[in-house]
Amino acid sequence: MRCPFCKKDHDKVIDSRSANAGATVRRRRECLACKKRFTTYEKVEEITLYVIKKDGRRDVFDREKIKRGLLTACKKRPVSLQTIEDIVNRIEIELYENYDREVKSTKIGDLVMRELKGVDHVAYVRFASVYREFKDVNEFMRELKPMLKGGVRV
Repeated sequence: MRCPFCKKDHDKVIDSRSANAGATVRRRRECLACKKRFTTYEKVEEITLYVIKKDGRRDVFDREKIKRGLLTACKKRPVSLQTIEDIVNRIEIELYENYDREVKSTKIGDLVMRELKGVDHVAYVRFASVYREFKDVNEFMRELKPMLKGGVRV
């Protein structure tokens, strides 16, 4: 670390402690050349995950977009806010574990649909109708048939 006083690059760490609820490390340093002390802060470099849209554009991943989509699909349904938050957390964890820099928006949509299918079938159908952009009733029915065969009441 370069000393802010004499600009030499030779110091020692005197004290280290956690700061900002563990998100940062505060280090007290002493320059070995001029003997002056200074403080530095270190934090983990966050990995930016980009979402590749259907039209090829790239946007920074935003978990709030998933949450808004879930809230819309689950409107007036017996799905708690905690359940929605849990779904968003599981999806976010899965994305960061399986994708380094980029993920297709279709993959995120598939993950949301997988999660909703196990929580609320009406919310699942609502989300699917927007996500899959059904052109007609036949496409909509193709999505419903597997659930109807399973004896699910929609």
